[in-house]
Amino acid sequence: MKLDSKYFDAIRVKGKRAADKPRAPECAWEGCDEAGIYKAPMGRDHEGQYLHFCVDHVRQYNKSYNYFSGLDDKDIQRHLKDSLTGDRPTWKMGHNGSAPGDAAKAATATRARRWNGRTRDPFNIFNGEDAPPRPEARRPKVRSLEAKALKTLDLSQQASGEAIRARYKNLVKQLHPDANGGDRGTEDRLREVIQAYKLLKQSGFC
Repeated sequence: MKLDSKYFDAIRVKGKRAADKPRAPECAWEGCDEAGIYKAPMGRDHEGQYLHFCVDHVRQYNKSYNYFSGLDDKDIQRHLKDSLTGDRPTWKMGHNGSAPGDAAKAATATRARRWNGRTRDPFNIFNGEDAPPRPEARRPKVRSLEAKALKTLDLSQQASGEAIRARYKNLVKQLHPDANGGDRGTEDRLREVIQAYKLLKQSGFC
């Protein structure tokens, strides 16, 4: 086929035009013709809407932006309080409106006593005023170190935790230099008492 054929002359190849680039919006600052490629929030009650500024004017806008502009102190405090819960309503804990007043307290106490009968309560949280006292924890075995510490506090090996604490407080008050007129002759004895009490406390005696 000849290159100067009439068929070749009729063929016209259309070149691809470059895709038009989207133009940036103009800067929203009055009197500015720069491209507004930086977004800034429009403000309260216009969430999700933005203004477009150039770099210089977006900086000026951000410096003067105040979300609470036009609100008084009460409205600002209410807004801050509501924002803590995501602007959702809240209710007081433990209130369901089923038993008002004293009846609600009685029902709660009854449930607590019933539940207390079926569960361990090592910290005596659920016991009411009429509940029997909680038995004390099992006393550890007295070894030689603990026996020596009890002797330092002038206590017998059967002394309770409450008696150990009371004796320790009394001895500290007697032996501390601030309590005996600055006499430092009892410092060694005070040091022994403190070490003995620490040992008994770590061993679970008090």
